[in-house]
Parts: sequence; C-alpha cells; structure tokens
Amino acid sequence: MRLSEILSKIKPIEIVGNENVNVEGINIDSRQVVSGDMFVAVCGTQTDGHQFIPMALQKGAVVIVCERLPDKLEDDVTYVRIENTEQSVGALATQFYGDPTSKLKLVGVTGTNGKTTIATLLYKMFRLFGYKCGLCSTVCNYINDESYPTSQTTPDPITLNRLLGKMRDEGCEYAFMEVSSHAICQNRIGGLHFAGGIFTNLTRDHMDYHKTFENYRNSKKAFFDQLTPDAFAITNADDKNGMVMVQNCNAEIKTYSQQRLADFHGKILEMSFQGMELMVNGTEVHIPMVGKFNVSNILAIYGAGVMLGRSSQEVLMALSTLRSVSGRFEILHSPKGYVAIVDYAHTPDALVNVLNTIREVLKDAGKILVVCGCGGNRDKGKRPQMAYEAARLGDRIILTSDNPRYEEPEEIIKDMLEGIQPEQKSKVLINVDRRQAIQTACMMANAKDVVLVAGKGHEDYQEIKGVKHHFDDKEILSDIFKNE
Repeated sequence: MRLSEILSKIKPIEIVGNENVNVEGINIDSRQVVSGDMFVAVCGTQTDGHQFIPMALQKGAVVIVCERLPDKLEDDVTYVRIENTEQSVGALATQFYGDPTSKLKLVGVTGTNGKTTIATLLYKMFRLFGYKCGLCSTVCNYINDESYPTSQTTPDPITLNRLLGKMRDEGCEYAFMEVSSHAICQNRIGGLHFAGGIFTNLTRDHMDYHKTFENYRNSKKAFFDQLTPDAFAITNADDKNGMVMVQNCNAEIKTYSQQRLADFHGKILEMSFQGMELMVNGTEVHIPMVGKFNVSNILAIYGAGVMLGRSSQEVLMALSTLRSVSGRFEILHSPKGYVAIVDYAHTPDALVNVLNTIREVLKDAGKILVVCGCGGNRDKGKRPQMAYEAARLGDRIILTSDNPRYEEPEEIIKDMLEGIQPEQKSKVLINVDRRQAIQTACMMANAKDVVLVAGKGHEDYQEIKGVKHHFDDKEILSDIFKNE
C-alpha cells in the first residue's frame, strides 16, 4: 500500500522523503521488521521505540514514523513526524489492513472480571447459529474453528488489525474481543469501529499500572465514550460503576441486573455443581454453569445476542448448551468424592465471588480448601486482601507460588500473610511449591469437600525469572486423581 494512503487518517507534522513509497508491512517491534516495512517508533511505558530506529533501518525499513527525527537521515528512507505515535499507530494499522471492522460486527467486552467468559461464549453461540466469526481473548484467538495463540488480553494494534483483517478475509461476520484497560490507555483499539460494548464490573486490579482506582475506572469509561450512535452499550446495573460507564455514551444503552429492573433481568431458581435453573426475562432456562457472577455473565451474553438481532428464545436455547470457559470455575470430580475447582480468580473480588458460590452450593455439607498465591511484579496492595478473603471464606488455606516472575515467591507470600488476622492463622499453611500445595489440599480433602485452586485458571505455565515453565493446575489435579 502506498504511504500516502496509509497516512490519510492522520495529520503528520512533517514528511521528509517520498510520500508515494510502497509499504509492504507495518511494525512497532524492530526485531520483526523486514525489507519494505514501515517502522513506528512508539514511546511506550517501558521503552522508547526511537532508540530502535537504527535496527529497523538495518533490517530494511523504508518508512520511519516518529515523534523526533533522527540526527542523521537516510536518503532512501521516508520519515514521517507526528505528534503522538502511540495514539496514531492504531489508525495507521487500521488503514494498512483495509479497515477490517468496517466489514465486521465487532463487540468489545471490558471490566475487571468476566471478560473472557462473555467474549468466548458469544463467539461459541454465534458459531452455533452458523455464522463465521472470530474471537480475541486472554485464553486463545479464533478465526472460525482455527485457533491462534495469544500472549495478551488485547494484542498490540498491528497484531490486532492483522488478526481482524484475516477474520474479514475468511468471511467472518462477527468478532468478539476482550478490551483491557491497558489496551484502552495505550490506544491499541484506536481506529476500530465497535458494533457494541459490554461492561462487566469494576474492582481493584492493575494498580501497578494505573496507580489509582479512578484512573482505572476512567480507562474503562473511555471505551464507552468512543462508541458511536449506531452501536449498543450493555452495562451491569448491579455494579456501582455500571451507569458511570455510559454517562457520556452516544450508543444505544441497555442494562442487565439480578437485583433491580433492567432490560435484561435474571435470577437463580436452583443451583448445584451441575448448573443452575434461571429465570431470564420471564423464561426458565437451565444453564450448565454455577454462581451469581455467571448469572451476570449470562445476562450480558443474552443481551448482546438480542441486540445483534437474534430472538430471545434462540439465545436462551444456545446458552443452555454452552459450558464454562477453560479455567473459569472449571469443575473436576475426584474418585474420593470431593470436588476440585480450577478458577482464574486473581483479584480479591473474583476470589470472593468464587468462594461465596462454593459456599452457597455446599450449604455447610463440606469444607472448602483454598490453594492460592499472587503474581510477582504486579499490584502488591491486593496481596494481603487476597489472603484475608481466602481465610475469611475458606476452611483451610494453603498459600503458594503463582507466577512469581522476577520476585521471590517467599516475599510475595510474606506480603499476603500481612492480611491474615490472628484468629485466622490456624487455618493457614504455606508451601511455596505449587504442585505440592495442590497435592496437600487434595490429601486433606474428604468426600463432599471442595478444593479450590485459584489464580492461574487456563494458564499452562509458571513464569519464573523470565522463563515460562510448563505448569497446568488441571493436569496436576488429573495426575493426583489417578493415584487416589
């Protein structure tokens, strides 16, 4: 594509060189640049892309987009100086990949918890309806039935537009994606057109990045501020920030709730570890998932299905066949008669939701044994809160390693122990080895008890000192069950 066409949606301050040069590809990672590419020097939170301009040139970049021109300019390279590369890279990528969301109905899901479940089950539901569609999620990206690995909740704008462009080329009519607060702040979704947006809930998370809860909330709100009048916005009326999200939203606003009047309303009639009987907008339906938090997820999915033109009955029939997403309240049954649950809960609120759900189903018939830790190089403030909630709602607690990254697991656990109250100490065990911690919980469990392994969910690795070692909570549990 010619450079002039790629630049048509932005206003450069200065162009030095041939504006009609042909661009073969676009990159923000100099290591991936090949001959004929455009390199965009993004001033990120960790590194400044300007320092990698020489490497990009060495690899054959023919266009450099930057905020500051290099001291030495190459004769056969075009330099485009713009005000903010981070804000503009999304628009550049959208243009280069032919504006894929003009041909797709893209629905974004944002909030602290529930994003993966909602986006994934919407994708599965519309596949059931017979549509070609795509998914961009924490667990995996899909184009129709083909999977593509993922490393971030929301990819960088170039990877994202490339993926959406492939969805369009493969004939997809719909695409569903998780939209993280980082992605909104860093303009990774810049240039995309959303047919709809969904808000799940808002609790403490990512304070290491956003610094204040207000900043975190405002990043989520910015997504809804950008929706256009032809889009829809579905918000959780049970969350105190639900209506804040849509205060300045130009889209058609709909609400969902378990507690008050809403466009999409639901309540639990009966619940067990096999699923729930729900009443959704006056119709009774069985859902093979568990928990009030999943009722909220179901209502968001139901609302989106209806807003995308499917009948209420069609949507409810599809929902009755869909099962929980990998690592989200995933239930495994032990030969000894206890239940093990693997869940991604890695925030205090998510852990409370899961533990309250287990307690509601158990009705004091058994004990809850909790295995949990906290990730390294992330928000330290939530560590004592996680331990406190685990000890408050669980009967026995084993604090262990999660993804320590570049921190020492013992130091992370030390931070968690600050949340344990004197009367809770007798409940708590410590085992830094996550495999051994899970084995200990299973050895202590009796029939009718529940072992909750929290924090990692779908992840099949443990990140230690920059290396991802294979580790899967579900695999560990399956191995333990074989020897029981």
